[in-house]
Amino acid sequence: MTYCVGIRTNEATIMISDSRTSAGVDNISTYSKMWRYGIPGARQFVICSAGNLATTQAVITAIERDIKNTAETSLLTVTDMHQAAEYIGNISAVVQEKAGGGAVFEATFLLAGEILGSVSGLYMIYARGNFIASSRQVPYLQIGEIKYGKPILDRVIQESTTIDRAIVCGLISMDATLKSNLTVGPPIELYILQHGSLSLGRYRSFGEEDEYMRDLRKLWNKEMESAVDAMPRLTLS
Repeated sequence: MTYCVGIRTNEATIMISDSRTSAGVDNISTYSKMWRYGIPGARQFVICSAGNLATTQAVITAIERDIKNTAETSLLTVTDMHQAAEYIGNISAVVQEKAGGGAVFEATFLLAGEILGSVSGLYMIYARGNFIASSRQVPYLQIGEIKYGKPILDRVIQESTTIDRAIVCGLISMDATLKSNLTVGPPIELYILQHGSLSLGRYRSFGEEDEYMRDLRKLWNKEMESAVDAMPRLTLS
């Protein structure tokens, strides 16, 4: 399993992914689930994936082949983010059909980016190739093991959320998932794509013993305990 989250605020889009792959309790390894493409000053994209690893690899290979071969349709030729999501969804659907279809071959993707002359966007691409975009009402999207990290996102994230606050919230969301599901694990990858810059985003990887993540976890646990202690006590008759 895996967990990836994209948070789109007024200032930037923050993408966070884990790197654990699992084919059983005795076959666990790491594999990056984040890819970045772009032309400085013209377009920037970041993709995260969840689901079947073979499907994911085949989709990414096809995307990179189209770029290398200057195909008529690629991430370098699409005119807006909607078309980019449609392009990736079509590739994913074809790959899964060739593999025989079925849930075992399914993969989902998060796509964030911006193209010169068009607005930035954050999309979730489903296994069948259809997709949805983030919105003012729901400024974040998740794929993979989503349930453990969702509560804090629902309570904190808005379009007006600052970049720093969104990063912290996203990392706490990831840490909650790490705590509750052993099939999600480090390294954790973070990418911040500033809206309007059309330049490479800021990237950071967090290993298993990363000092920042360790401190964040300890402080969050302490603050949660303090919050529970501060709650009014229930009087029982």
